[in-house]
Amino acid sequence: MTMDSKPRKRAAIADPAGRKFLRKADPVLARLIDGRPDFRPRAWMDDLPPLDAFATLIFQVAGQQLSVASTRAIISHLQDRFGGHMPSPTELLAADPKTLRDSGFSARKGDTLRALAERFVDGRLSEAGFADMSDEEIEAALTEVPGIGPWTARGFLLVALDRPDVFLSGDLALRHTIQREYGFDHLPTDEELVELSDRWRPYRSLAVSYLFASEYDS
Repeated sequence: MTMDSKPRKRAAIADPAGRKFLRKADPVLARLIDGRPDFRPRAWMDDLPPLDAFATLIFQVAGQQLSVASTRAIISHLQDRFGGHMPSPTELLAADPKTLRDSGFSARKGDTLRALAERFVDGRLSEAGFADMSDEEIEAALTEVPGIGPWTARGFLLVALDRPDVFLSGDLALRHTIQREYGFDHLPTDEELVELSDRWRPYRSLAVSYLFASEYDS
């Protein structure tokens, strides 16, 4: 399981059915959607090589509480130490733990990656297995790993598996974006986020992508 050297296929334009549903369901999203007629939700991944499930989890763990730029720097350092590619689970377990620390991973994140690698090696987690699991089953399996919380698990559902109905309730940047776009005079509570995001089902992932775009692409 390594990063493929082939270029990634260019991300597709947002699903028309999802756009239509969200425009009708939410006037705030309707404005964001109308302002981005050629929006590609996964365009930010265009300059990344394809990632398999384990490599994506490395990316997600690296990015916990870090900027995208810092995350990519750590990933680049890690690849340099594994001959220019992301390590497979077996390669990561065989490496000196210092290799992860020298790449920029904290000791805690290194322990998390080793625990993930062990589960891929012994078959408790697998790329093929994820395909047959529901979002809830995958989140439950991943959050059994120390250091993997709902934010990382749901990010994996979005990034690796492109699941259509994922809401990143624990993402602070998303909360701030919702506060601004929806005119809250406070950071929205969990209950307020549930009430709001329920109207976006079954296209919560697309709604999240438009909200992030309003924050980072404006």
